[in-house]
Amino acid sequence: MTTKNSNVALVGEQIGSLVAVLNAVRSGQALTRPEVVRVTGLGRNVVSQRVEYLLDSGLLEEGPTGPSQGGRAPRQLAFKATAGQVLVAELGATSLGVALTDLDGRIVSAVEEPSDINNGPEVILKRVAQLFNELLKSHDGSPRLWGIGIGLPGPVEFATGKPVVPPIMPGWDGYDVRAFFQGNFSAPVWADNEVNLMALGEFRDGLGQNHSEIVYVKVGTGIGAGLISQGRLHRGALGSAGDIGHIRLGPDSVACRCGKRGCLEAVAGGAAIARQGEALGKSGKSRLLATTVADHGSVNARDVADAARRGDADATDLLLYSAREVGEAISLLVNIFNPSLVLIGGGVADSGDLYLAEVRKTVLGSSLPLATRNLSIMASPTGDQSGLRGAAFMVIDQLLSGHLLERWIQSGTPSGRTDLT
Repeated sequence: MTTKNSNVALVGEQIGSLVAVLNAVRSGQALTRPEVVRVTGLGRNVVSQRVEYLLDSGLLEEGPTGPSQGGRAPRQLAFKATAGQVLVAELGATSLGVALTDLDGRIVSAVEEPSDINNGPEVILKRVAQLFNELLKSHDGSPRLWGIGIGLPGPVEFATGKPVVPPIMPGWDGYDVRAFFQGNFSAPVWADNEVNLMALGEFRDGLGQNHSEIVYVKVGTGIGAGLISQGRLHRGALGSAGDIGHIRLGPDSVACRCGKRGCLEAVAGGAAIARQGEALGKSGKSRLLATTVADHGSVNARDVADAARRGDADATDLLLYSAREVGEAISLLVNIFNPSLVLIGGGVADSGDLYLAEVRKTVLGSSLPLATRNLSIMASPTGDQSGLRGAAFMVIDQLLSGHLLERWIQSGTPSGRTDLT
């Protein structure tokens, strides 16, 4: 992507205006130069110069003329999403997904398979790298790889991309995920908590597009929340914002994998539901779960949900208890954060309308009236790949941010610039 502007260094306000112009077109707010002037408030000459720079750099492209406003019809502008590609992965406790996307976060190809996070970083990340290579090979000849995004099911220090004492990820504490992928691919790497990426994916290209204050709650093996505040992902000071799974709501008798007692995750997460469901099956109290134990030797949260759908009263009680506890935790966020949208996702939340209805009932009953006046509580669509799309948006946003854009645009491409992160 060598350009005629490649020897022209942009600094200070010039970089700021370049990013403003790029974001105006990339977001769809402005499709022509006059619209960019209106949206950004920049002067016509500045906009013209920045647009030419971005066209030369291959980040923008011109299309057909737009509607005339009384003079010569302006040429339309578009972000060139095909200029590069991004590899992304979403790691869960019991599965992993990988995808290849364009620079608009659109998934070109994706693969999902069962996986056990307990196998440790070397095994899991080696498999992710294998799948990444297969995706690249199947799309040989496509634009160059610009970046890699990884979602992890635990607390992540965003500045370093390292998980920090993740309760459901034994052996991962402090592991340098970024260095692993930079050692295998010539591209910059970012990592974040998977729930943050799900929230980002829904906000940018999902149910949250018309909301600027969002809480995304994933109820799976673990429980976590991603927060969108004033249209931006809120990570907190170091990256642990939204970790509601370790709010103390349950009895002290229940130990959590984090080392504390009474955590929400320990009493209402998927592992807790599976443990309690298996006890019901082994005791014979639940006929359906007893059959599951006899056939498979164990019970998982999906088995409990299936039994509840088939009318098992004890399985239904387990799910409703989880929903009420999750609803209480969400009500704390609603009172403090005042979102306009709460999205519920994850394997446990996929249990059906009964679970969502109980969460909604609890939140509305435990939150302040003003906080819930215009609040929507909805299920995140199953299989919508929000985490993968969110990982792509994370990478693209970082690459096109002011503090990185100028660094790599002068060299022609971010590929190979692993120092960017």
